[in-house]
Amino acid sequence: MPTATRPSVFVSYNQADRAWAEWIAWVLEENGSTAVIQAWDIQPGSNFVLEMHKAAEATDRTVLVLSDHYLRSDFTQPEWAAAFARDPRGRERKLIPVRVAVCSPGGLLAQIVWTDLVGLAEPSSGAALIDGRRYRELARPRRQVGAVLESMGFHPG
Repeated sequence: MPTATRPSVFVSYNQADRAWAEWIAWVLEENGSTAVIQAWDIQPGSNFVLEMHKAAEATDRTVLVLSDHYLRSDFTQPEWAAAFARDPRGRERKLIPVRVAVCSPGGLLAQIVWTDLVGLAEPSSGAALIDGRRYRELARPRRQVGAVLESMGFHPG
């Protein structure tokens, strides 16, 4: 996890949506955010639960990659709940759901407005994500994952 500047976004996701999470983090960083994401920032041998806790506490906002995989995971629930607890009325937009697959959140999460990427092509998805985020912070250097994801055959939308 970066120490020079406070990361602006924790990207919370289920492993089944890792490609989406990396793409979202990449788009946000290309547009001025600083992201903490398990795939890039949590090293082998680390305590996963403690690292997730640090990421949730050290960032300004939590972006959750919303899908049925996310909603069914036991480990993602505390991640979004921590952001919700810091801003239960949503005034500071601490919790930003980004829906990447058709799903129906329930309970408290159902009340949070999400950015919807379902059915959008990659350029439209990126624009919707940035329009929903409106970040204007400096990003730390990050490896380019767009080409990597493309080489893996991942194309959102």
